[in-house]
Amino acid sequence: MSSSPPPTSTPGAPANATAPPPTAAAPPPPSPSNSSSSSSPPPPARSPPSTPAVPTPPSAPPPAAPATPSALSPPGTPAAPMSSSRATPASPSASTPSSSKLSKPVVGGIAVACLLALLLGALLCVCVFRSKRKKRHGRGRHHHAPPPPPHLPHYYGHPPPPPPPPPHKGDQYQNWQHNAPPPPPDHVVKMQPNFPPPPPPLNVHSSGSASNHSAGESRPPQSPGPAFSFSRSTFTYEQLAAATNGFSDANLLGQGGFGFVHKGVLPNGTEVAVKQLRDGSGQGEREFQAEVEIISRVHHKHLVSLVGYCISGAHRLLVYEFVPNNTLEFHLHGRGRPTLDWPTRLKIALGSAKGLAYLHEDCHPKIIHRDIKASNILLDLRFEAKVADFGLAKFTSDTNTHVSTRVMGTFGYLAPEYAASGKLTEKSDVFSFGVMLLELITGRRPVSSRQADDNLVDWARPLMTKAFEDGNHDSLVDPRLGSEYNDNEMARMIACAATCVRHSSRRRPRMGQVYK
Repeated sequence: MSSSPPPTSTPGAPANATAPPPTAAAPPPPSPSNSSSSSSPPPPARSPPSTPAVPTPPSAPPPAAPATPSALSPPGTPAAPMSSSRATPASPSASTPSSSKLSKPVVGGIAVACLLALLLGALLCVCVFRSKRKKRHGRGRHHHAPPPPPHLPHYYGHPPPPPPPPPHKGDQYQNWQHNAPPPPPDHVVKMQPNFPPPPPPLNVHSSGSASNHSAGESRPPQSPGPAFSFSRSTFTYEQLAAATNGFSDANLLGQGGFGFVHKGVLPNGTEVAVKQLRDGSGQGEREFQAEVEIISRVHHKHLVSLVGYCISGAHRLLVYEFVPNNTLEFHLHGRGRPTLDWPTRLKIALGSAKGLAYLHEDCHPKIIHRDIKASNILLDLRFEAKVADFGLAKFTSDTNTHVSTRVMGTFGYLAPEYAASGKLTEKSDVFSFGVMLLELITGRRPVSSRQADDNLVDWARPLMTKAFEDGNHDSLVDPRLGSEYNDNEMARMIACAATCVRHSSRRRPRMGQVYK
């Protein structure tokens, strides 16, 4: 222990001896030493880390007192041994606070810089990841879009010439444009049929979106016409002529005030009923298509569905679904036909009432049939009624009144106000429906084939009054039924028929009230 001071003092003396020139610079060190001496109380607070190097902690406070005079007296040669022996621990303590003071801002700056670098790196990674994901998503959507199946219709729009085709259609869009005929002016649908092409003057453009009824090569229209959004097919005259064997008499299903109805078979095997309207209807192409658009929206269980239409010169044709079990007139008045039982008659009356009520109350605009009769009530194999021939019926506004210069309908079913003045409302259909109910009740035709002056309504009115009074329906009921009917149901149907055929249209019920 005594030998250690001389070596430390011996090197210390030359350092002090060689420092006469820097003695002028010695005053700056005293200021740090002063600061260090002033800050010497903190070192004892920091002494716990250095306590392992000093075995006796109580001896640390005494050196602090002589350190102040040694720091304040530069020459202090007598205190050299003491300062030299204690200088070695003091110099580290003095340098440690200064280095700690200098290292705190540096470490803080380095930490902030590291955080900023991490944040920037994270943002950069997120941006790169999102850009790669967008590119991958766009590439996959562009190259992996499946082409449409060959049997579906091809759609054409009105894209402007400069911009490229929409990206979502993929590369197939350009192939369609190169392999397809020039698009029509409006957004319509062209079919890809297999029937021989029709002559140019009779070419009709297709407006259906998913129909298989159109045959013949699909060609653009000769003249730009109105395009409608309804999903029904259009046919050429040749296509319908081929489907009906040239509109032969063997395929004739019936005829009426509107025209002739023929049975047809489309190339895909679908059976249809083709109604050829009489010439001289005075309708233009736009008016006809506008009415067909309204009819195409009609969907009901008890209404015959419209399949498509045809406009060819002066010809106007409507194509309906084919209902296989003929008409109510056929089963009720046909020769040699079995008698319709009462439950079947009631079922037919209820179904046709629901279909007619749908036309009057659930369609916008309202549709007035104008020709309700037994031959326009079609029956399927289960004797479910379907109202037919409402094509080109009148569409009424909220006024519910239309004055027609041309009375359409069938004699014996016409409402008196419509037959006399052409005033048409939905109550005109109610009257015709009441006549049909009387047919179901009595089994008679609306007009007697023997006496043209005697119609069914005039004959039945007094009998209905008598039946209400005495409750006896035998004079009204079809003799072929005998007593095979329900009295309550028969009484209700007679009462309903009596209200429907009232002379005043205002006193007739609505069709929604009839079937309820």
